[in-house]
Amino acid sequence: MYRRRHDYFFHPKEIQDIDKWKLLRLRGKDTLSFSAQLKLEWIIFYYTIGKRNAVRTAEHFGINPKTFHKWKKRFNEKNLSILEEESRTPQRTRQREISLLQKTRIRNLRKKHMRWGKMKIQKRYIAIYGGYVSSWKIQKVIEEEKLYFDKVSWKKQQRRRKQAQKQQKKRITEFVKKNRIHHLWHVDSIVFTVTYGGYRYLLTAIDEVSKLAYARLYTTHSSKHASDFLKRLHYLTEGEIINLHHDNGSEFEKDFITACKELSLPQWYSRPRTPKDNPVLERFNRTIQEEFVEMIDIGVEDTEEFNSKLTEWLIEYNSIRPHQALDYQTPLEYIDKQLLPMSSSSTLY
Repeated sequence: MYRRRHDYFFHPKEIQDIDKWKLLRLRGKDTLSFSAQLKLEWIIFYYTIGKRNAVRTAEHFGINPKTFHKWKKRFNEKNLSILEEESRTPQRTRQREISLLQKTRIRNLRKKHMRWGKMKIQKRYIAIYGGYVSSWKIQKVIEEEKLYFDKVSWKKQQRRRKQAQKQQKKRITEFVKKNRIHHLWHVDSIVFTVTYGGYRYLLTAIDEVSKLAYARLYTTHSSKHASDFLKRLHYLTEGEIINLHHDNGSEFEKDFITACKELSLPQWYSRPRTPKDNPVLERFNRTIQEEFVEMIDIGVEDTEEFNSKLTEWLIEYNSIRPHQALDYQTPLEYIDKQLLPMSSSSTLY
């Protein structure tokens, strides 16, 4: 039905409200991150289409009502940056400083006992001076001042170690990719700061071709946990992985290398400080943070509960969520169409 122009003057507030939210949305696009823009959309929906119904808004966006109330309470239209996630990094971090007195005492003890290891020197230090000193500080003084018994042999040993590492590490830039499922899996880790102190480590993995993905949260950054993650991934893919790609992190050494050898998995390394060597997994890491970590109502402190929720999300990601890169198929649908069906054990339950 045709509406005359002057009819709009009977609802000036309604028109002003619509304009206000449009302006806020435009401001958000220029100043906010994707995650904060999404929260702004929650607020706009609530005050417009949602008719101030929090439950309806939460259901529409698939979020917990508590999460919505948290951000609605925080919202301030004059300061949209309030919708950004606050950094959980501790304001004060512990500094491992070595005093001049400690350095002098360690240096003197080391020169007197050049063949002693750091643990023996620590024991002697405590016995003589009474105060405690960590073995880490002793090792740092030895390294910084090069207090080695045989400097020539030590330098040769260091040189051989570096050469061996260069020879062993095959760079991903040399890898020849194939359009084949499981031919190349990428592995990485994401570090989260715990509110009350400490860290949690989310190990992630994705197949280059099918985009099939897996992830699990751990309490430490150890190669032991990385090895556990790899064995779980190997089981879930029924041992179909052919090549493995990751960065140069310490978690991918020792126990992880041993596990790779046991499973006959060649390791391919990214170049140092080059995230673009792993774009597929970098994108998945962003997705898992935006669509899961930031959306759930629990933190990373409770690893057991977090992993339980994560498993549910992974099932949805692999079997329900359409992927643009796969022509809007799910990873498991893509695998089925490639005539490489996976068993029920591979649905990431």
